[in-house]
Amino acid sequence: MKVLITGISGFAGSHLAEYFLAEGKHEIFGAIKWRSDRQNISHIQDRIHLFECDIKDAFAMKTIITEIKPEQIFHLAAQSYVSFSWRAPQETLITNIIGELNLFEAVRQVKIDPLIHIAGSSEEYGMVVPEELPITEANALRPLSPYGVSKVTQDLLGYQYFKSYGLRIIRTRAFNHTGPRRGTVFATSNFARQIVEIEKNKRDPVIYVGNLEAVRDFTDVRDVVRAYALTLERV
Repeated sequence: MKVLITGISGFAGSHLAEYFLAEGKHEIFGAIKWRSDRQNISHIQDRIHLFECDIKDAFAMKTIITEIKPEQIFHLAAQSYVSFSWRAPQETLITNIIGELNLFEAVRQVKIDPLIHIAGSSEEYGMVVPEELPITEANALRPLSPYGVSKVTQDLLGYQYFKSYGLRIIRTRAFNHTGPRRGTVFATSNFARQIVEIEKNKRDPVIYVGNLEAVRDFTDVRDVVRAYALTLERV
């Protein structure tokens, strides 16, 4: 089976590629932005097919969909930093919304019928009152950041293209995931790096932290990508 992973060189994308390669049942194709960092996939690069594609470029997206004709698509390419979305809301909205729209339109125009997974986010829920805990899929979507708004729009676009055009789209809303290759701009990786540096006597035994009052759920990224794969496997 031909599997296309957009954003394959990212945190989750690289782990999803590893998952499928370990299964040994699929031919893996990846879409990456021109000149993007390939460090996360350097160890598997000779086992996957890579295509340079800016998801904001409709022609480029249609070109790779035409060439690959994937049977499954995992759309993971995105501007995925909440903090950055405040500094660059326009870039966040264009990348995440127009990028997904270009993918859907390419699938329609090429006239293929793949299963498509859209990676949403817990940021879609935004403001949650205590009475609503634990959060379920039925919770209201009240995003509180430009990133959250972009993911809600992706979510609703997926629903609309399913209802209007019959695209076989599965939407998930994963909470925070962590694990190997997580960027050090994120708390768990940053803390881990500081601990390692302290153990190696590279810094004073002080861990610098931010707001420790925040409460978050964390899942191992390897469990998350397995869940992504199973959502399409069990449709």
